[in-house]
Amino acid sequence: MLAIADTADPAFARDVLEGLAQDPPAIPARWFYDEAGSALFDQITALPEYYPTRTEVALLRQVMPEIAAAVGRGRAVVDYGAGSLAKTPLLLEGIAPALYVPVDISGAHLRASAEALRSRFEELPILPVEADFTRPFPLPAEVARHPRLGFFPGSTIGNFVPASAVDLLRSFRATLGVGALLLIGMDRVKDPARLVAAYDDAQGITAAFNCNLLERINRELGGTVPLGAFAHEARWVEDKSRIEMHLVARQDVVFEVCGRSFAFRRGASIHTENSHKYTAASARLLLLAGGWTPVEDWTDPAGDFALLLARADPDRSAP
Repeated sequence: MLAIADTADPAFARDVLEGLAQDPPAIPARWFYDEAGSALFDQITALPEYYPTRTEVALLRQVMPEIAAAVGRGRAVVDYGAGSLAKTPLLLEGIAPALYVPVDISGAHLRASAEALRSRFEELPILPVEADFTRPFPLPAEVARHPRLGFFPGSTIGNFVPASAVDLLRSFRATLGVGALLLIGMDRVKDPARLVAAYDDAQGITAAFNCNLLERINRELGGTVPLGAFAHEARWVEDKSRIEMHLVARQDVVFEVCGRSFAFRRGASIHTENSHKYTAASARLLLLAGGWTPVEDWTDPAGDFALLLARADPDRSAP
């Protein structure tokens, strides 16, 4: 058995070993976000090809008065994915919440973003929770004293296949409770060439982000993956309405992870991320399937990106 770093997450090891062994091989995208991966993603959001972040930020600025009117003041904001310092402050300034709970799997990134927000919002209680929000986790007890708003920007919901996205939305509903609101960002379907460029930029930052997953495997799980043996690839898959990211073997390659051996033929790939794109109708249908009733939606002038506000209504046993 090869040495594994003391800091290695057992869930990371499980997902990597199971993912590499399955057919076709795939590793969940949440493992991109170690400290290096989070920093690389911050660089991606500033790339000229990567429109989602700047479009969503501009949209938030434009419609925040309407969001604030719909949401009201004094809510507990639960931010799934450790607050973006470009988006979260816009929401916190706009709705004057009672407290703020950022949730993220990357402890270092979570603590850094929470500290940055504390310096800006000195009177706001900020209660970070280090957790994988795709799995059940407890919220701080203070949240129960306030009406709740889930915040899930960035079209992160697009990383999940439809069945998993529905499960995640149902989990959010169970955590936040009946009567809660959810503000969620969803990327819209558009020209495939533009979509591929957004996930395969000319500077190679997205490629570095994808390949960092292999570096993390080597560093934390005793991996022997030859880094130059895999190349980043982004694909538009029309029938699934999604961009897929892959690490494609440039040559036949054999390596070990946690002492287990894996072999890839040239051209075989590890599927590392999905980014589903939605029409107006499919976005609303997804929310409804997840137990959320859409109540408002906003898009930028070009129709590239959408923000949707939904409510967790009481369950009904009849129409």
